[in-house]
Amino acid sequence: MFVGAVILFLIGLGTFVALLKIGLGLAGYTPPVMWSVYITTFVFWVGIGHAGTLISAILYLFRSPWRTAVYRATEAMTVFAIMTAGLFPIIHIGRQWVFYWLLPYPNQRLLWPNFKSPLLWDVFAIGTYLTVSTTFLVVGLVPDIAAVRDKVSGWRKRLYGALALGWTGSDVQWRHYSRGYLYLAALATPLVLSV
Repeated sequence: MFVGAVILFLIGLGTFVALLKIGLGLAGYTPPVMWSVYITTFVFWVGIGHAGTLISAILYLFRSPWRTAVYRATEAMTVFAIMTAGLFPIIHIGRQWVFYWLLPYPNQRLLWPNFKSPLLWDVFAIGTYLTVSTTFLVVGLVPDIAAVRDKVSGWRKRLYGALALGWTGSDVQWRHYSRGYLYLAALATPLVLSV
C-alpha cells in the first residue's frame, strides 16, 4: 500500500513538473476552453467542504442526536477539502512561484491585484471559509483534548494541557462553549451558501 502511494505521489510530482515546464495547456487550459479540469476539481473540493459543514453545523443547530457519530469526521473533512481547494487558485495563475501576487501587499511599484479577478475572490472566499471551518473544528476539539490530557502523563500531559486551553469542564465553561459553538455553527451555515 505504501509503495502504491509513493508511486502515485511520484506520478503526480512528475505531472506537476511537466505542468511547470509546458504550461497550463497540458491540462486542456487553452482557448476557447478556459474551464478545463482545474475549475472542475476546484468546484468538487469546495463542494466536499460544503457537505461537511452542512452536515455538522446544521445537525448541531437542529440538535440532532445522531450528529455525535459523524461531526468530528465531517469537520475535519471540511478543513482538508478547503485546504485542497485552496491549491487551485495557485495552479490557475500558471506561474506558481509568484502565487503571492494574488494577495494585496504593499510594494515599491504601488501595484495591486485586480480586485475584480475571480482568482482573487477565490483566495478571499477560501481564506474566510478555511478560517471559520478550522475555528469550528478546533473549538469542538477542546473538551476532547482535555479528556485526553487527563488520561496521559509526562510530556504528553503538558502538550495536551496546552492544547486544551485551560479547559476544566466547569458549568460556566460548558455554558460558554455551547453558546460559542452555536454561534460558530450559525456563522458557518450561511457562509456555505456564500462561498
